[in-house]
Order: sequence, then C-alpha cells, then structure tokens
Amino acid sequence: MEAAARWGLVAYGVVHLLIGALALRMAFGDHGRQADSGGALRELARQPFGGFLVWAVGVGLAGLALWRLTEALLGAARPNGHEPKERLRAAARCAVLAVLSTSAIAFAAGSGGGGSSDEQSRDLTSRVFDLPVGRWLAGALGLAVVGIGVWSVVRALRHAFREELGPVPARLRRAVDALGVAGGVSRGLVFAVAGGFVVQAAVRYDPDEAKGLDDSLRALAGTPAGPWLLAAVALGLMLHGLFLFALARWHRG
Repeated sequence: MEAAARWGLVAYGVVHLLIGALALRMAFGDHGRQADSGGALRELARQPFGGFLVWAVGVGLAGLALWRLTEALLGAARPNGHEPKERLRAAARCAVLAVLSTSAIAFAAGSGGGGSSDEQSRDLTSRVFDLPVGRWLAGALGLAVVGIGVWSVVRALRHAFREELGPVPARLRRAVDALGVAGGVSRGLVFAVAGGFVVQAAVRYDPDEAKGLDDSLRALAGTPAGPWLLAAVALGLMLHGLFLFALARWHRG
C-alpha cells in the first residue's frame, strides 16, 4: 500500500503539472487546449511512450484511491487520522481519485475517457435538476464546493499539509512549505470558482451555467486582474504538482 500511495502521488502530481502548464499557455493566448484532467491525459498521450505513461498514471491513481479508501475505513497514520471528519475527507478524496483513474484507464484502453470537465459538469447539473427539489440540491452542492475551496485555502495557509509529511530535510523545509501553501491556495480558488458557477446555475435554473475546471480557469482571465490571475493560479497548480512529488518522497508512513 505504501508503494501504491507513492506511485499514485507522483501520478497525481504529473496531472497537476500538466493542467497547470496548459492553463499557463491559456493565460498567454493559447486557448486551443483543454486545461483539465482530460486535456492533461491527451497531452501526456502525445509524448514519447505516451500510451504507457497514461496507463501508468491511471494505475497510479487507482492505487492512490485504494490507499485513501483504507484511510477512510481504518484511519490515517497522521495526527487525528482516526477522527470521523478525517475519514470523511479521505472518502471524498477516494471518490475523486476513483473517477480520475477510471477516466485515465478508459482513455488508455481507447474506450473513452479524457472528456471535457465542462461537459461533465453541465451533464451532472442537468441530472440533479431532474431530481425532486433538484434545483435546491444543486445550489447546496455548489455552496459545499465553494466551502471546500475556501477551507482548502485556509488549511494551506495554516500549513495543515504538514500533517501528512514525515521528516523533511531541514534545508528543504521552507521550499516544501512554499509548495504546499501556493498549491493549496490555487486549488482552493479553483474549487471556489467552480462551486460558484454551480450556484449560479441553480439560481438561474440553467445547467449550461455550470462549469468544469477548464471553464473555471478561463473565467479567471475575465476578472479585473486579467490573464495574470490565471497565470498565477496556473503556476500554483504546477507547484502543487511538485508538492505531491515531495509528499510521495516524505510521506508520513
């Protein structure tokens, strides 16, 4: 399980690096590529031995999902890892990773996967609208995603990520802390933006208002800060990828 977790963390880091790189290109005018997990898989597939690399990422993410599942069921090794809220957080991480790994493996096998996160978000919102009180449920889910984003920013600023790190060499601690803060803040901001669009879709009762990762990142370029905000968030996502590499190396056992 430890080997699977480290492999999965590296694979997840690669995905974040690619998404960040695609978003950075978008900030500088290249809008032809999709800055989400699907776009990252397609970018990876274009590289030498791309098919093998996509398989490696998919299997790694599956191993990481399994490890998060054991944390949800048995508790984690980090402080307070057996508390219900920590187990719930591990279960949520497991669900996200399971979806990503399934998509990557399907893409590698040539049976789909790699689809647009924007289309998936709109489709999911539309299905929720079809449920009883679906509009209110969609709004609640959007608010929950916004809350997760804000909480991710707070946790990053509080250096909560240190709970999962084992002993890090003294000369590298500040660098790893910087990666953890920058990456956590960037991911939290993207979550908050995506959740805000789901809330907007619920208010307007229009599933087309919901946006996935790609459109959420593009929306950042439309703020008063312009493409510079998108560039900063893109760099943050890439730094989070590097933090995941560090976590794979010095993870608390």
